[in-house]
Amino acid sequence: MKNIYRPIEAVLEDIITESPTIKTFVLRPKEPFEFRTGQFIELTLPGVGEAPFTPSSDPNLKDKIDVTIMNVGEVTALLHSSAKNISLGIRGPYGKGYPLDKFEGKDILIVGGGVGLAPLRSLLFSLFADIDKYNKVVLRYGARTANDIIYKEAIPHWAKKKKVDLVTTVDMGSPEWKGNVGLVTTILKDLPLDLKKAICVVCGPPIMMKFVTLKLLDLGFNPKDIYLSMEKNMSCGLGKCGHCRIGSYYICKDGPVFTYEQLKDLYDIWD
Repeated sequence: MKNIYRPIEAVLEDIITESPTIKTFVLRPKEPFEFRTGQFIELTLPGVGEAPFTPSSDPNLKDKIDVTIMNVGEVTALLHSSAKNISLGIRGPYGKGYPLDKFEGKDILIVGGGVGLAPLRSLLFSLFADIDKYNKVVLRYGARTANDIIYKEAIPHWAKKKKVDLVTTVDMGSPEWKGNVGLVTTILKDLPLDLKKAICVVCGPPIMMKFVTLKLLDLGFNPKDIYLSMEKNMSCGLGKCGHCRIGSYYICKDGPVFTYEQLKDLYDIWD
């Protein structure tokens, strides 16, 4: 019988510094490992513990997984101080990913904030791979400062891709920044979308997701067409520990992707 708690060994093949607080860890599993965009994994640092992260890499790759992680706690701090070629563990994947079949033929607005662009990078790879299935992809991304923007080398290439419209912003400007200055909601005006056939995917800090959602509702989006990545309080990944329960949902089992329609009547979903 398969032990659902036993991680697969993976070698930490590379570490890419994305910003002063965020790194991408490139893992090479010793067994093929598959996930769907939006699903998450439990990443084990042997002898220390494990934590849930959503892969940021292309789901079509079975022999390599990227996870982009902010340094915010004990496990993440140790990961950030790790060297290449150490052995880690991964188990999963867990949760329900983005329902790509429901996105086909539609305008897709993707709104990311800070390290929230990491799960969206995986989604973008999936959309780019089958771009003819979708009408267009509109990406709006905000970071605190220009130094906090992640995937700096990839973003200009994404902007040139077929059917892609991309705008970035920073909360605080600087002499070297030539783009928009303001919260990500300031670049949600005059969107090149047909709202009658558009959906939106949002991922970022809870306060950002709250105000983006309110903005989207003002713009006329239907709650059932707003997809939120609620990656909070997840622990075991199996719906056993109960840490991530909101209302009748377990984020790890029923999410982490939800529509706003599913959550809008629940208490304090943004905390």
